[in-house]
Amino acid sequence: MTVGKFTERLAHVPTGPGVYLMRDVGDGIIYVGKASNLRNRLRSYFVPDHHDDLKTRVLVSEIREFEFIVTESEQEALILECNLIKEYQPRFNSRLKDDKSYPFIKIDNTEAFPQVYITRNVQNDDAQYFGPYANAGSVRKTLGLLKKLFPYRSCTKIITGTDDRACLDFHINRCIGPCIGAASKDQYRDIIDQVILFLEGNTSQIVGSLKKRMDHSAESLEFEKAAVLRDQIRSIQKVHEGQKVLTLKPENIDVVAGSLWSNDAWIEIFFIRQGKLIGRDSYLMEVGQHDDIQSVQNAFLQQFYEVAPYVPPIVLTQMPVGEEDEQITEFLSTKRGSTVRLYKPIRGEKRKLIEMVSHNAREGLDQHRVKKFARLSQDDSALKELQEALNLPRLPDRIECYDISNIQGSNAVGSMVVFEKARPKNSDYRRFQIKNVDGVDDYSMMREMLTRRFKRLIEKKVEHTSWTKDPDLVLIDGGKGHLGVALQVFLELGVTDIPLASLAKENEELFVPYMQESIALPRNSHALFLVQRARDEAHRFAITYHRNKRSKVAFKSTLDSVAGIGPQKRKALLKGFGSLKNIRAAGIEELTQIEGITTKLAEKIKDTI
Repeated sequence: MTVGKFTERLAHVPTGPGVYLMRDVGDGIIYVGKASNLRNRLRSYFVPDHHDDLKTRVLVSEIREFEFIVTESEQEALILECNLIKEYQPRFNSRLKDDKSYPFIKIDNTEAFPQVYITRNVQNDDAQYFGPYANAGSVRKTLGLLKKLFPYRSCTKIITGTDDRACLDFHINRCIGPCIGAASKDQYRDIIDQVILFLEGNTSQIVGSLKKRMDHSAESLEFEKAAVLRDQIRSIQKVHEGQKVLTLKPENIDVVAGSLWSNDAWIEIFFIRQGKLIGRDSYLMEVGQHDDIQSVQNAFLQQFYEVAPYVPPIVLTQMPVGEEDEQITEFLSTKRGSTVRLYKPIRGEKRKLIEMVSHNAREGLDQHRVKKFARLSQDDSALKELQEALNLPRLPDRIECYDISNIQGSNAVGSMVVFEKARPKNSDYRRFQIKNVDGVDDYSMMREMLTRRFKRLIEKKVEHTSWTKDPDLVLIDGGKGHLGVALQVFLELGVTDIPLASLAKENEELFVPYMQESIALPRNSHALFLVQRARDEAHRFAITYHRNKRSKVAFKSTLDSVAGIGPQKRKALLKGFGSLKNIRAAGIEELTQIEGITTKLAEKIKDTI
C-alpha cells in the first residue's frame, strides 16, 4: 500500500460521522468501520509505522482502496456499520453467524385473542417481541413452559365463540376455550398479560393476581375453578423457586462473556430479571482476522442489541468496551429510551456473575470444538441443518412424511414414508385407504389419515411395529392449509411433543406451526435435499398405491357388469388369463375352459368387455 497516493484524498474527507469501507487488490471489501470523525480515523490508518496491534498492520498492508458514507449522527453510523457487516461479511470484522435467522416470541396485541407466535421478523408495530433466541431448542423450550403454566390457545383458527366443541387442550385445562365461548376477550387478555409478565420476569405480580382470583372463586363456591388456579400458582412458584437468585437487589441485568478459539468465538449472555436468572443463550461468532476478545465482544454488543427488542438498564461485560464505550452506551440508551450502564465489574457480586458466565462460555466453546472436530457425514449435516432451521428440540433421526393421492376424489389413498438417519426405511412405510371422505377434499383426507395413524401411536395396540415409534418430525406435503389440518389433529388427540412442518412445492418453502413466515432453506442445503427426498418418496408411494387400486377397481367393475359373473368366477378368470387384456383376446372356446364359464356366459363376456 502506497501511503502517498491517498494524501490528497484524505485532505478532502469530511470531518463528520460516517462509515468507511476498505477494499483489497481484488476490489473485495475486507473491513467496515465507523467513526465520529471520518477524516481523522482514515488518516490514522495511513500513518507509517505507527500501528502497535497486529490486526491493523496486516489490514493496512492489504488496503488498495477505500470509500466512505457520511451519516447524520454517530448512532446512525453504528447501525449502518452493523448492516454493512451483515451484507459484505468482511474477513477483518467479527460477526454473528446466521444472525438474520434468530427467532423471537411474538405476541400481537392487535388481535382480539392474541396468539403466541414464533417469528424471525421483528417489525415496528404494536406487537411485543421477546428474544432473540439463539440455539435451536431455546424458543421451543420456552413455549413449552409457557403452555404448561398459562392456558392460552394453541390453535390458529378464527375465534367466534360459537364452535360446537373444543379441542383436548380445553379439557385438560391448557386452554380457557374462547372458541366455544367459555372465556371472554377480557378473560383471555388476562392470560396473555400473565404470559408477558412471566417473560419479563415479574412472577411475583402474576402469583399475587392469581391468588386474589383463587380466593374470590373459593368465596363464590367455585371450587373447581379455584383448584385450577391453585395448581397454576404452584406450577409458577415451582419455576420461580428454580430460578437461581443471583443478586440481592431486584435488578434487570444482561451479563455478556465469551471465549475465543481460532476463527470462532462462543458468546454467552445471561438474562437476569428482578434479581433472578430467567434464561440464557449462546451465540457463535465468526472472528475477524487478528481480532481479540474485546473486539469480538464489542461486535456482539452492537449486532445483538440492534435486533433485540429489549435493552436492560445494566449490561455487564467480560472486558472493558474501550474507546467504543461512549458510542455503544449511547446506542443502547437510545434503543432503551433511558440511560444504560455498560461496564466490567471489578469486585463484589457482579464480578462473580461475570466469572460464572465466562466459565460457561469456555465450556460451551469446548463442546463446540469437540463437535467441530468430529467427522460428520453429509446426512448428519442435513439433519443438523434441518434441526436448526426448524428449531427442533432434537435431531430428526426419524422423519415421517405424509401425502394424499386421488383423481377428482376417487380411489383416494394416503401414504406414510419413513426416513431414519436420513435414509428411507421401507419396512416402516404404510398405506392408507381413505374411507370416510367423499368428493375432492384433500384436507379431510389428510385429517382422516393422520387421525388413524396417531391414534395407533397413542393407544399402542400394535406392539413392536412402526405404529408405536415416535417420529422426531412429521412432514406434510402441502402448504399452510395442510399444516393447519395436521396441527388440529394433534391438538384434538393431545399430541404435544412431536414437531410438525409442511413443505410447499411451489417455492420449496417450509412452514411450521405458530410462525407466520415461511422458512426458505438455501438451494444448496443438504437439509433441503433431505426434505425434498422425503416428500418425493411419499408422493411416489402414494401414486403407486393409487394406480394399483385404480386398475383393480377398473378390472373389477368391468367384469362385474357382466350378468352371471360373481366373485368366484371373476377370480377364476383372472387366475386363468392373468389380466383383463388377455380375457378380451381369448376366444369363446378358451373362455369355456374355465370352470363355471358356459358358452352362453362366454358370449356375454365377449359382448360386454
